Amino acid sequence: MIGHLLGFGRLPVIVIFYFARIEREARKEGPEAGECATEQAASVSAGHSAPPLSPGQPAVDLAHLARMTLGEKGLEREVLDLFERQADMLLARMAAEEPRMLGALAHTLAGSASGIGAWRVAEAATALERAAAVPGTGALAALVDHLAAAVAEVHAAIKEMPHAH
Repeated sequence: MIGHLLGFGRLPVIVIFYFARIEREARKEGPEAGECATEQAASVSAGHSAPPLSPGQPAVDLAHLARMTLGEKGLEREVLDLFERQADMLLARMAAEEPRMLGALAHTLAGSASGIGAWRVAEAATALERAAAVPGTGALAALVDHLAAAVAEVHAAIKEMPHAH
């Protein structure tokens, strides 16, 4: 089921992965732990919106990522790994798709990027999504290139992060 959701962009990858992990932990620790984690996740995400985008921001907003993963370094690493794979898959699909399909793929990537705090990727993906909605937009290739560059920045930032074991 998770693969189906990832492939078609129904939910951002971080949401799917996070709740799957809560469910696994709840089975290990009993129902109280899962309920507590779910309530904690809801309270953490409530009231936290993405900060305004600016060129001076890091490729990944580590404070946002920590909020989304409740500060669990192992979960942060897993979510970042999933993001990298999904971003690469979506960019590859964008190269092979018709312009009318780019919007849906960009929308999926924007949601996933927002989930990890990759604001420049989210901004570039949203710009592509909006442009793809306008028939006859000729700048789609440049927008895809801009998005790919933003994703490359995130890849480089993730590569430089210390690995949590």
